[in-house]
Amino acid sequence: MTQTRWTPIYLTLAAIMVAILALILWAVPVDEDGVREWTGQLIPGFWMAWTFPVALFFWCIAALLIIMTLLAIRFPETPRVGILRIETTRGDRLFITLLGTAFIHLGWLFFAGPDMLWGALILSLAYAFAVFRWV
Repeated sequence: MTQTRWTPIYLTLAAIMVAILALILWAVPVDEDGVREWTGQLIPGFWMAWTFPVALFFWCIAALLIIMTLLAIRFPETPRVGILRIETTRGDRLFITLLGTAFIHLGWLFFAGPDMLWGALILSLAYAFAVFRWV
């Protein structure tokens, strides 16, 4: 019997990612009044300013890569040609989405400033849906 047990694999990876997220949340510094400093350094004196938003960003990228890897193993796909007239796979569309989202956020910061970044997030989610649907 060569049947793979996918449920334990999914649960193990989910538990690992939740544990890492809990570790990141635990590392957020607390000031004298007991208030969490969400933009404070997670590792004081470290060479890189690891703050909660930076760590959460990289956690999300790692989660996306894990999900895409599992999808590629469990449900292999053939490349398809979309509106860009190039062959793309799920990984290609993820890369195009991440690159486009970075430019959407940079443009939003330039034209609208750092306030109301939720608008850039909503625009990026719509862009991601369009890329995965039509590219």
